[in-house]
Amino acid sequence: MRHIISMLMQNEAGALVRVAGMFSQRGFNIESLNVAPTEDDTVSRLTLVTTGSDDVVDQINRQLLKLVDVIDVLDMTGGEHVESELVMMKVAGDDRLAEQARAAGAEVLDARDGLFTLRFVGGESAVRDLIDSMSGVGTLRELVRSGAVAITPGDLGLRYEQEQ
Repeated sequence: MRHIISMLMQNEAGALVRVAGMFSQRGFNIESLNVAPTEDDTVSRLTLVTTGSDDVVDQINRQLLKLVDVIDVLDMTGGEHVESELVMMKVAGDDRLAEQARAAGAEVLDARDGLFTLRFVGGESAVRDLIDSMSGVGTLRELVRSGAVAITPGDLGLRYEQEQ
């Protein structure tokens, strides 16, 4: 099963290496990974996608919390969350491709040399649908995906509040 795990960690040199190393040492795969500073520039939010049973992911979460730089961990898969991914692609095709891309919610960033450069933001299934759709009307030449980022709605979620 696919899991989206989000964590807060100290924005320190080597913190990401320790997280990736923990996955590697235990034979867990990371499908996608995003890291960026939060509203507090001393803290980063890392969002990753991995696969495994609920028991395996519970083990991952427990191991992550043992890492010195990790502040908090949340497996968003079981709860309500909003998920999105940025995709950019170059597709060879004709004007019909551009029309279909726009109809699917993609933005045409550039059109030259017989290639359309598209940008799309959406959930995992919408991204897959767009890729399949564009492959059906043109030739996919290059694909760049950010991987998933996710946030919980309302007052739920991960927040770092420094002790005063």
